[in-house]
Amino acid sequence: MLRSLVLITWAALAAPAASALAGDDVSDDPNLWLEDVTGDEALAWVRARNEASTAEVAADADFEPLKARILSILDATDRIPYVNEMGGSYYNFWRDADHPRGVWRRTTLDSYRTDAPVWDVVFDLDAIAEAEGENWVWKGVDCLRPGFTRCLVSLSRGGADATVVREYDLAARAWVPDGFTLPEAKSDVGWIDQDTLFVGTELGEGSLTSSGYPRQVRRWTRGTPIADAPVVFEGEVEDVASTAWHDPTPGFERDVYLRAPTFFTNQVWVDTRKGRVAIDKPDSATARFYREWVFFTPREDWTVGGATYAAGSLLVARLDRWLKGKRDLEVLFAPDAHTSLDGWTATRHHVLLTTLRDVKSEVVVATPGKKGWTTAPLPGVPALGTVTVSAVDDETSDAYWMHVSDYLTPPTLLLGAIGSGPAAPLKHYPARFDTTGLAVAQHFATSKDGTKVPYFEVARADLTLDGTAPTLLYGYGGFEVSLQPGYKPEAGVAWLEKGGVYVVANIRGGGEYGPSWHHAALKENRHKAYEDFEAVAEDLIARKVTSTPHLGILGGSNGGLLMGNMYARRPDLWGAIVCAVPLLDMKRYSHLLAGASWMGEYGDPDDPEQWSFIQGFSPYHMVRSDVDYPPILFVTSTRDDRVHPGHARKMAARLIGWDKDVSYYENIEGGHGASANNAQAAFMAALEYTWLWQHVK
Repeated sequence: MLRSLVLITWAALAAPAASALAGDDVSDDPNLWLEDVTGDEALAWVRARNEASTAEVAADADFEPLKARILSILDATDRIPYVNEMGGSYYNFWRDADHPRGVWRRTTLDSYRTDAPVWDVVFDLDAIAEAEGENWVWKGVDCLRPGFTRCLVSLSRGGADATVVREYDLAARAWVPDGFTLPEAKSDVGWIDQDTLFVGTELGEGSLTSSGYPRQVRRWTRGTPIADAPVVFEGEVEDVASTAWHDPTPGFERDVYLRAPTFFTNQVWVDTRKGRVAIDKPDSATARFYREWVFFTPREDWTVGGATYAAGSLLVARLDRWLKGKRDLEVLFAPDAHTSLDGWTATRHHVLLTTLRDVKSEVVVATPGKKGWTTAPLPGVPALGTVTVSAVDDETSDAYWMHVSDYLTPPTLLLGAIGSGPAAPLKHYPARFDTTGLAVAQHFATSKDGTKVPYFEVARADLTLDGTAPTLLYGYGGFEVSLQPGYKPEAGVAWLEKGGVYVVANIRGGGEYGPSWHHAALKENRHKAYEDFEAVAEDLIARKVTSTPHLGILGGSNGGLLMGNMYARRPDLWGAIVCAVPLLDMKRYSHLLAGASWMGEYGDPDDPEQWSFIQGFSPYHMVRSDVDYPPILFVTSTRDDRVHPGHARKMAARLIGWDKDVSYYENIEGGHGASANNAQAAFMAALEYTWLWQHVK
């Protein structure tokens, strides 16, 4: 089984409630009371803002029809039911109008190949939520190999990151009596064997990092109190997190431990017959194990064994030789100015590498042999669009799933096997909006420092370039996340069908060109991401695609921080802004919920030297009462326990106090995604798109 050693799936411990006194320089903040997430006064303020914003948007004649259409897309029964294989069955979690919370179900491969698979429901979340009187949201399941009959089910109240974990008997289709159970927390938990787990969870002082994630890993035996489970691994309080897992691959069973000092650094150990051994690598490099191999991806150039390997490469070595000090690495991928590694997956005998060439996908098959590894293109990969591949079962076969999509082409799911020719189409997602006359183009804007920044533009092929087209520009630019072409039916029905232009900016801070593209906008260089986004906007205006009154922008989370900076830095460029689940108060962010885990991205605001540059991208501190700003809509969620809703609340309150044009909506449920079910998601999408169209049409 493959598991990234750096992209830890923190399935998560509730971060400690933010103290009103945490952090510096808060005594002069009159809006601090809005950080009290569920306080009566704060929620009364939220409900008043919600009522005003809902009335403003709902009065639009297009709002209710758009909401209904988006909900019909989300609830449609002819969507692709994506599956994962376990023990010969194919499992899918599914929501629709009849199952708003969702059902976990399974079928056979033969049935799945048909247009109407026969599904066997093994877990009905709607029924369980009703019986227990809880607003449960599905957060995933981990089943024990090889039998796949005992599973750890994670459920969230209202969509928060924090979950309740319970043991489920898949054969009996019932909770295991006196089974493994963890109360609501941001827990990290995984199977060792049927009676033993690795667990990181909140157990009092010292159990969590300052980021609110597990600091300690315990080995928990069935029938014993979790508090008595011995600590087998721990990091430091200042770290982001620590975790451990058991790899059950037959013949290669091992326990692995990881400490993450920052979001982008990690140290790894593996248990051997001679004891626990550290994996020799830079902290900035990721390491993943598969069978006899260890794979490395350095985030910085790495010199080892007399050779230097470029940041963003994929390197491989025999694990046994590596542990003995042999440094004979082979290169499976090396980046260049136009290409980057997007990801990789292993089948039984091969590794599939997905790469990006100017943000367009390519796939390569790497195969080990007696004389080393060889690589070759995977046949049947389309020349355009976004392609993702994943193994069906990495222990027993070379079968793989392939998913193909672009902005105008609905997704197709294919099933193939390496060595058996091109993958065959298996499922198609129906068209959800009219693409007649639409075209996709890639352009490059020139940023302030001369860097060429790619962006995708979806518009009518015969668009009149007179600067009047309502244009929606989307961006993110952080955490090495790549924005790749994909089918977006909500944007299609809400924007493109109305004649609008949809644009995605691939700015620095993302991963479109590998680690160097990300590193270029870290910490003191954060402004480069913002300059890139501004350059794309200016290019759209220079090309007369649109103009300031008709240019709307949208971003969420780190993209919400981007929106806040665009509001504060260049109010002259935008007709309207939607700022979703944002970070905005960068003086306080590291003291709120999971914020401390992102200091590797933004810096430490409590360090005066670092605050000197952080304040330059802290919108809450950058805005001024005497500046004319464009209309802005803030969207967040009370149940977001990742990015504190206080960011959006306080920024809105400050601007409202200055009589700026501000709209605000906070979903009382929904977590970091701002919605807990399809109905809420449809409402939020219709709210955002309708509000934007009102302001830039």
